Amino acid sequence: EKWHSDMTFRPCPPIGSILHAIVIPGKGGDTMFSSMSAAFEALSQKMQSFLSELIAIHDFSHGFKESIAEPGGRDRLQQMIEDNPPVEHPVVRVHPETNKKGLYVNSLFTLRIKDMRDSESRALLDFLFEHVALPEFTCRFKWGINSVAFWDNRHTQHKPVNDYWPGERRMQRITIED
Repeated sequence: EKWHSDMTFRPCPPIGSILHAIVIPGKGGDTMFSSMSAAFEALSQKMQSFLSELIAIHDFSHGFKESIAEPGGRDRLQQMIEDNPPVEHPVVRVHPETNKKGLYVNSLFTLRIKDMRDSESRALLDFLFEHVALPEFTCRFKWGINSVAFWDNRHTQHKPVNDYWPGERRMQRITIED
């Protein structure tokens, strides 16, 4: 239940995703979305310039640290860990179609900022993770049966709202590779 773009732990993350609701709970189970271009544009010129020079490290193991910590988790996920070593992505990414700049860090997979002290990196990432979740950049999608959501992973983050227990939510998902 963290804000993220899908699979940024890969060298070439997917460009988009499509989610189709098959079963929805009687209440809750929405999905939140946040615009990374709007979040970037709302920053000061100085901050935009500073961030545009930075590289972030994205890591599968960081995103799945709870699963890895479970009994047998490391063994179960060992092949995924080996297949997905940490990768570097720019903190600010230019969308290849719109040419808009957008933030490209997320609280699930972004481990740290390259060439910064841990304390500096953590403070900056904490600021950015809080910034991208501000209400002015977000919307909440309420699912209905057969609803479809289609998002551009390059400039959008999302997070599920897991407030529907004991209800059930079942989706079909298509991930669009670059």
